[in-house]
Amino acid sequence: MILVFGGGVVANVVLNKTKGNNSGWIVITFGWAVGVFTGVSIAAPFSGAHLNPAVTLALVMAHKFPADQMPIYFLAQTLGAMFGAFLVWLAYKKHFDITDDGDSKLAIFCTSPSIRSYWYNTLTEAIGTFVLCLAVLYMAAPEVGLGSINALPVALVVLGLGLSLGGPTGYAINPARDLGPRIMHFILPIGRKRDSDWKYCWVPILGPMLGAAFAAWVFVIFAG
Repeated sequence: MILVFGGGVVANVVLNKTKGNNSGWIVITFGWAVGVFTGVSIAAPFSGAHLNPAVTLALVMAHKFPADQMPIYFLAQTLGAMFGAFLVWLAYKKHFDITDDGDSKLAIFCTSPSIRSYWYNTLTEAIGTFVLCLAVLYMAAPEVGLGSINALPVALVVLGLGLSLGGPTGYAINPARDLGPRIMHFILPIGRKRDSDWKYCWVPILGPMLGAAFAAWVFVIFAG
């Protein structure tokens, strides 16, 4: 669900002849925030709203979620992101067809840095995810995890992160959100697309996981 809103709003902004073409960064950040709000609201009763492997890792390290469930959650999160990206491509298929810019098409599926500096980009992702995960840890009750919180606070944190820290890398802050759609960009029959930038793909995986681990460590030290 997050990727339907998030990837969809990017497609609306960057693809040719859409109603929202060139409407800007504010529109993109709001679209992602609404996606988080909707996804958390729907998933909370079933999975505790684990939509992000980094958040799942932080909850495990903070002793709020069983570690043996991480692999299946990670797989489900990535597959869900892949399916959401597929729906965005299907919805905007005609606009993909008439857009020549390969970078814009890639941006609908995954992140890339404004200034490429791999370790600084990793640090930016780690900082953003640290803020997200620390916020979630302080808002989530231990007995039910993320599902205990109202969806709106998390959405507002994601909105704020996009507006404040999203500029350098596009704020993946979620390994599944970047990896799953990147895989879809690679396999979908998108005309005039560029490569899927696999040289960068480790950054939005490692950075968020490092940020999540640090957030869990801080939480355990000061609130555990």
